[in-house]
Amino acid sequence: MDAADPATESFVAHRNLLFTVAYEMLGSAADAEDVLQETWLRWAGVDLSEVRDQRAYLVRITTRQAINRLRTMSRRKESYVGPWLPEPLLTTPDVAQDVELAESVSMALMLVLETLSPTERAVFVLREVFDVGYEEIAAAVDKTPAAVRQIAHRARAHVEARRPREVVPASATRAAFDSFRSALDTGDLQGLLDVLAPDIVLLTDGGGIKSAARRPVLGADKVARFILGGITKYRIVLTTVPTVVNGSPGLVMMVDGEADGILAFRFEGDRISGLYFVRNPEKLTRIDEETPLSLR
Repeated sequence: MDAADPATESFVAHRNLLFTVAYEMLGSAADAEDVLQETWLRWAGVDLSEVRDQRAYLVRITTRQAINRLRTMSRRKESYVGPWLPEPLLTTPDVAQDVELAESVSMALMLVLETLSPTERAVFVLREVFDVGYEEIAAAVDKTPAAVRQIAHRARAHVEARRPREVVPASATRAAFDSFRSALDTGDLQGLLDVLAPDIVLLTDGGGIKSAARRPVLGADKVARFILGGITKYRIVLTTVPTVVNGSPGLVMMVDGEADGILAFRFEGDRISGLYFVRNPEKLTRIDEETPLSLR
């Protein structure tokens, strides 16, 4: 790409935004990168003199490509071994400080978005996360503005019924996270039980490549024993490294000095209500460096 080319300059200026749009729609950084490549190829052939709002036009192209990719991914997920979790990202400090952005890329919310249709997901992401106008969304998803309003209302109600009910203060999140890590590092069963919500859900994603529970593990006692039991059973030398995953505290799980997986959390009150353990090596390609995200 020629850095002096206006099309390239505009694309680069909005790249973090476009990646965030694609990632929130797809839950996969690799697929989001493919969507950005397709977006660039189409953008490079556009007559910029006819484009009134370059940002909106780029978002429209990205959205259309992401919807197409979502339909392809749905077929892949049908044959996926065990639970499918979004690809975790190590994110920059500014993402964690932006409450709206951090929530929008959280594992908990992205799993809720998985239950929407491709069009519903696109409309929800563009409207609720990026505050795109109904007319612009309509152009992106090939619907009328009136239809988009109805889809947005339906998708919002669906998500609200399933998303965390409260915003947890950073201090409470950090306290629960630190308590969990301490209990895990010391093998303290009671310490884990004290910080896990009674109805906690643990999802593990090995993709059929690494061993993982094929079904959700439910309840504090079962989750705590599953975690500590696996360490004991396989005589794992486990080291936990704190990091920021999708805008929230997370752990890189190191086994014998090598990264074995990423553990992300869902917090409610002063307890942990969700654990998301990604071991599939195909989803651990972005744990060596931070990924910049943007809502603008």
